[in-house]
Amino acid sequence: MPKRLAVAIVGLIIAIPLFSACGGNQNVQNGSDGAASGQELPAVSPQAVQKEEEKSVSVSIACAGDVMVHEPQLVAQFDNKTKLYDFSNNFEYVKDYIASADLAMCNLETTLGGSPYTGYPRFSSPDSLVTALADTGFDVLFTSNNHMLDRDADGLRKTIDGVRAAGLRNVGSQYEDEKKYIVVSAGAIDVGIVAYTYESPRVGNTRTLNGIRITDESLPMVNSFGYEDLEGDLDDMAADVLSARKDGADVVICYFHWGNEYQRAYDDTQRYIAGRAITAGADLIFASHPHVLQTMEIIEAENGRRIPLFYSMGNFISNQRTETTGSMYTEQGLIAMVELEVLPDSGKIVSVEAKALPTWLDKYYSGGKQTYTIVPLDAGYEGNPAILESGHLGRAAEALKYCGTLFRPEDLYKGNGDGAAQ
Repeated sequence: MPKRLAVAIVGLIIAIPLFSACGGNQNVQNGSDGAASGQELPAVSPQAVQKEEEKSVSVSIACAGDVMVHEPQLVAQFDNKTKLYDFSNNFEYVKDYIASADLAMCNLETTLGGSPYTGYPRFSSPDSLVTALADTGFDVLFTSNNHMLDRDADGLRKTIDGVRAAGLRNVGSQYEDEKKYIVVSAGAIDVGIVAYTYESPRVGNTRTLNGIRITDESLPMVNSFGYEDLEGDLDDMAADVLSARKDGADVVICYFHWGNEYQRAYDDTQRYIAGRAITAGADLIFASHPHVLQTMEIIEAENGRRIPLFYSMGNFISNQRTETTGSMYTEQGLIAMVELEVLPDSGKIVSVEAKALPTWLDKYYSGGKQTYTIVPLDAGYEGNPAILESGHLGRAAEALKYCGTLFRPEDLYKGNGDGAAQ
């Protein structure tokens, strides 16, 4: 079971009322006309007809952290024979976990800005990256992050178009005439998704992302918050949460690109922003940007609401490894696994269970070529084909050991080692 940490955030009131329902008919025998004719009348409730009890439905949600493409990855994924980029092998061993979810999401921390393709500091990746994400089973990509303007407004538009051409939805950036949130189907319910990224310091009165000015052309397409007017920007975020609910969302998810890079503990600002989202009505919160893992907890809020909060899901894939950053922590990520029981008519969440499936990025030579593979640290990770070929079992074990310092054993999703739940 997930953590049940009672946390006071911006005045949230802790209360856990029990959910119950009852129904049934009282059998009443009428002995007038029916008795005279030798037949019994149908049983009738003294309150006439009672409403049938609403049944809950199960919804599974999976969410991963940062998908980045550095220069060495571009080299590794290029096929000299076809002259094309293919990223499908990156996600081979996590595909079953992603594809089995009713709703799967991740952060696209690059642009689809066209060639020349580049890594840090201004990313532009081939469209085949999102094709691979679609084939893996992802449904929604967050496009609000500090690299979303790496190819300026034109690159932002190409990113939106490229994601949609792959059959995926994006949220966090949008065209000028579109809503700043989306509502998608997940199983038998509708889910609203709101996504925002932090801004870098303003230049005069001009907002910036990574020091790149958010021009008048880009401004309507970017969902962001700045620390110069944090309250006003969070009011806009809260309005999006409410609008998504009014637009038919049974459940509302918030994604935030926040925090400090490489910091393994969340800070007060992250908690405050999360509190504002919860007060507005968010039901789940996923986040990334630090490029390392931070913990998760379940916030006990008013009216018995239990909100899973993943402070940082780390890197899903990148070239940030011990060899390049001097830190083992940038090799680690997780797939947030959330199971909800929801009453579809009322949108009431009856129960919530949240777990973290740790992942580790393996990088090794295979067939004379560099290979990147995301390894789920599930019950069978020791026998993962990538681990067996690379010989990196010790590094993977160290990654899992560290996760044990962030999460309780019962909060780690083990699976069966084959992409299936226990």
